Amino acid sequence: MKLVILAAPGTARRRPKPLVMLRYDLHCHSTCSDGLLSPAEVVRRAAQRGVDVLALTDHDELSGLAEARATAQATGIRLVDGAELSISWRDVTLHVLGLGIDPDCPLLVEGLAAIREGRSRRAERIGAALASAGIPGAYDGAMKYVTSERLVSRTHFARFLVDAGHVRDMKEVFKRFLVPGKPGHVPHAWATLGDAIGWIHSAGGQAVLAHPGRYKVGSHDMRELLSEFRDIGGDGIEVLSSSHTPEQYTEFARLARVFGMRASSGSDYHGPGESWVDLGDMPALPAGLTPVWKDW
Repeated sequence: MKLVILAAPGTARRRPKPLVMLRYDLHCHSTCSDGLLSPAEVVRRAAQRGVDVLALTDHDELSGLAEARATAQATGIRLVDGAELSISWRDVTLHVLGLGIDPDCPLLVEGLAAIREGRSRRAERIGAALASAGIPGAYDGAMKYVTSERLVSRTHFARFLVDAGHVRDMKEVFKRFLVPGKPGHVPHAWATLGDAIGWIHSAGGQAVLAHPGRYKVGSHDMRELLSEFRDIGGDGIEVLSSSHTPEQYTEFARLARVFGMRASSGSDYHGPGESWVDLGDMPALPAGLTPVWKDW
């Protein structure tokens, strides 16, 4: 017998509300570090491209957040205060995202200032190394591309080398000059993993290991890194990144499950012409993951 449930007279059967899937992009840069667009322009572009929740994560820098926040309020997009911290782990340079941070936290502000001071010293050494390799004037050339007097990065040297005709594109710069073993690379000690996670947590944020697929570490060392990161207090892994292949999406989703960590997604957008993935273009997180935004 088929059971039929009738609605009471004068009432209508309620239909379930459709599930709204928000579009998150939790990794991008502005002219306050090495991006090509101002914080306001980044937010407007994200809104135009359908992003619902955006994190501005400039390298070791918080100065663009106020401008981004004002524009986010005007455009109806939700802004997450963030930063991308430079870290040394063994002999590898890592990046850790701080998401949902308080940009006025004194401990975080002081820590980022110390990292930026180290960046300035490193830039002078990169210029000297490139001069020794037969490219004079690289430091002054890179400084012409700096859009924030508080921060100079390898990306600024890369733009100088491309525009000066030494290489064809940004990708070739890093392969030929700015990675370990190449003429423009200089070793540098950044913040420790423990310091960075401590600063982020002091500021009320979540610590997320950015684009793990970029680091030149084998599978054994990657597991050791994730184990140490988790044990120190790391909160999540950037599973979806423009630096990752679809196979790496699957691999880092698996590792997030294995290590009991949350998953994040970000385009790492730097600007038109330099980023092959635009704001909001990352796919949905793989099934079975707990997103970093679950409790937001």
